[in-house]
Amino acid sequence: MTSLLSLHDSLVAWVDKIGDQLTPLLARFIFAATLTLYYWNSGLTKLGDGILGLFSPSIGAYSQIFPKKLEAVGYDVSQFGLFEWAVVMGGTYAEFILPALIILGLLTRLAAAGMIGFVVVQSLTDVYGHHATDDKTLGALFDRFPDAVILDQRLFWCFLLLIIVIKGAGILSLDTLLRKKLTASATMV
Repeated sequence: MTSLLSLHDSLVAWVDKIGDQLTPLLARFIFAATLTLYYWNSGLTKLGDGILGLFSPSIGAYSQIFPKKLEAVGYDVSQFGLFEWAVVMGGTYAEFILPALIILGLLTRLAAAGMIGFVVVQSLTDVYGHHATDDKTLGALFDRFPDAVILDQRLFWCFLLLIIVIKGAGILSLDTLLRKKLTASATMV
């Protein structure tokens, strides 16, 4: 019996060690494979025309982020001020920058925490700004339907990102590379 317990303990220790190294790397891979293009394409819809579109959002950007306010001003974006422009541009840039940081494994925990915040704001905007409150879109926790866009899918997204916040970027990341370089240069001094 002791040898069986010893075998179990050594296998569990090996799985723990491998899991600590692979879990964040797999979480980043799954994020890259499933959500990166979703967010980058969403960001592209918010950019205006040409190179100046990087600083001049499209009307679609305002309609996605401030739907009620845009309707209230008769879809005239010139009625919006610096605050709305900054929110729209910040959200647009976040859709490009945060996924890129997660994929590269650079400032990964911070980027993943930022993405969690982004998903929460995105979900609240869908519910309160776009009235996405029907059962199929909003969903409900502890029901028998696991395919609602907001509560079900985005809860999984946030869990995936939370793994990265807790575990870091993993073994293959710029964070790990930079940490090794900083540690090596600190020991040389």
